[in-house]
Amino acid sequence: MRRLPKTHQDPINPAVTTWQQALQEPTLGESEIHVWRAPLNVSEETLQLFAECLAPDEETRAARFHFDQHRNYFVAGRGWLRTIISSYLKTTPVTLHFSYSSYGKPSLDEGTIRLRFNVAHSGEFALYAFALGRDIGVDIELINPEFASEEIAKQFFSANEVTALLEFPASERPHAFFDCWTRKEAFIKAQGMGLSLPLDQFEVSLKHDEPALLRTNWDLTEAPRWSLMNIAVATEYAAALAVPAGAYCLKHFHIDEASLLI
Repeated sequence: MRRLPKTHQDPINPAVTTWQQALQEPTLGESEIHVWRAPLNVSEETLQLFAECLAPDEETRAARFHFDQHRNYFVAGRGWLRTIISSYLKTTPVTLHFSYSSYGKPSLDEGTIRLRFNVAHSGEFALYAFALGRDIGVDIELINPEFASEEIAKQFFSANEVTALLEFPASERPHAFFDCWTRKEAFIKAQGMGLSLPLDQFEVSLKHDEPALLRTNWDLTEAPRWSLMNIAVATEYAAALAVPAGAYCLKHFHIDEASLLI
């Protein structure tokens, strides 16, 4: 990657957030959380570059996709992940080795490295969150009004969350639904428990002016130990980040093909 020194107002949703362009050698401080946004729709040249970096297990996973677009998005997602991590570790993308928990959460195979990360993708975007020595979770969802129904909410949300959802005007309900969904998914991913932790066993707020994590059924002291925050990715997307509670400097980076030396 080469450094693009300017920060740029997000061209997709300029009124919401500012993302910094990718840095050649980013430095992650102890009190920092970095979130990266990357496009999954890339050129054939970049896709080939990414494909050459994949490990055999990643190649096998890519080959299982029936549709070309899904396969290409997977390859791009893994390519960006390898590119970003290698920029932190000052190594090359192809040399990275990942291991996976019993719930499928990836981590670096090298046990001495303190870099922790989490990955999410939906639609045409991927998000990557990074921290040192602490677990984090990130989620992104393309807002689908047809999915954001009261019936689906009753299947996965707590009774209080369903009530809060129905208080929103109909036009705002899909976004509120996915604000709730991404907050819950980010928290589960930070816990590293996958879907073994039912979504209705803890409650989050659907509003932006109150603590995002309200209560957990298994431990009433758990909620204050976590911070949940929204991430403004693009119009028609909802996203959230979960980190252990504390004072963090949150930085957003945008990486795209202009940031690569090909």
